Amino acid sequence: MPTYNFKNKETGEETEVVMKMSVLTEFKESNPMLELVISGGALCRSINIGNGINKDGGFKEVLRNIHRRTPGSVLDKTTVI
Repeated sequence: MPTYNFKNKETGEETEVVMKMSVLTEFKESNPMLELVISGGALCRSINIGNGINKDGGFKEVLRNIHRRTPGSVLDKTTVI
């Protein structure tokens, strides 16, 4: 199940809640004092492909294949491969 981070608008306290996506809308409506905090999550931080982070050869090959097979791709211009 996904984990959602909420911030209390009055106190600024952040809370982590685990719930099904199907319940999220109802939860937000029932808790108007809580604001959903959007973040990249652990997975996005761990595979950040920019900023000079080292990538293994397999991942570099995947990126090259995506670029070759996608017409108009600017992957090679936005990512150091």
